[in-house]
Amino acid sequence: MSNYFSMEAFDYDDIQLVPNKGIIQSRHQADTRVKFGNRTFKIPVVPANMASVIDDNLAIWLAQNDYYYVMHRFQPEKRLTFIQMMQQKGLFASISVGIKANEYTFIDQLVKAQVTPDYITIDVAHGHSVFVINMIHYIKEHLPQAFLTVGNVATPEAVRELENAGADATKVGVGPGKACITKLKTGFGTGGWQLAALRMCGKVARKPLIADGGIRHNGDIAKSIRFGASMVMIGSMLAGHRESPGSIIKIAGKTYMQYWGSASEVQKGAYRNVEGKQMLVPYRGKIADTLTEMQEDLQSAISYAGGKDLDAIRKVDYVIVKSNIMDGD
Repeated sequence: MSNYFSMEAFDYDDIQLVPNKGIIQSRHQADTRVKFGNRTFKIPVVPANMASVIDDNLAIWLAQNDYYYVMHRFQPEKRLTFIQMMQQKGLFASISVGIKANEYTFIDQLVKAQVTPDYITIDVAHGHSVFVINMIHYIKEHLPQAFLTVGNVATPEAVRELENAGADATKVGVGPGKACITKLKTGFGTGGWQLAALRMCGKVARKPLIADGGIRHNGDIAKSIRFGASMVMIGSMLAGHRESPGSIIKIAGKTYMQYWGSASEVQKGAYRNVEGKQMLVPYRGKIADTLTEMQEDLQSAISYAGGKDLDAIRKVDYVIVKSNIMDGD
């Protein structure tokens, strides 16, 4: 058993970052851009690849405005035309795949059509799997130009093995999402210690990490970066917008939108192996306003970190506000 797990678990609410001497006059001078794959994006934030968070129209808007996105995999028959549509518009195409037999057929279909998406995400709840590794090898053999993200995982061992198999990035987080009940249904996951899992994985990663799940406040984005994330995947906080999929519901004079997990009964269409739930989130208006606020808060974080860009956040000290001890970096 790895000695990583001898340390005390902690999560976002347990950690506060320590300010450094500021070196920029205005927070608006802080650079929040991040390079991921061969493209540079405005902020290190990506909406979760869930059917209740993203659809074609939102993907187009995000790509047009220099935000990273990952299209969900729950309409597999539309993926080829989606890639072609995005690339015909001069936009990058980013899709999700699974590991079942039909996904190999889909990869073959892409090769035959001479279509390569810019980004592919292998989207599996338990990504540390021989079947995931087999899919990594198949994609890298047949579509080597695609930037391949693989997830989800929870351990340094998983990160090492997926990177060695050919993954270009790894997604960390098993069940910490707001609509996820994996830890309740199975007893497994990173719910309650997601930030500690990210820290452990960040210590061994040689390639980018995506922190996936558990983000409840904009400051959690900065904390994710501090502990090793290149990108932060956000679900519930990026759902409920005017551009989001789902129905608008009014209750007692307040406006909400539907939000459901990828492993929920709603998404599966049947009650089997359910590890997610449906819920309502407050209606938040335009997603552009939310993303702008995330960028501004991240600029403030860079200022507090005493730097000019995201790298400054990676070097700051931190304190534990709910726990007592933890191994030092």
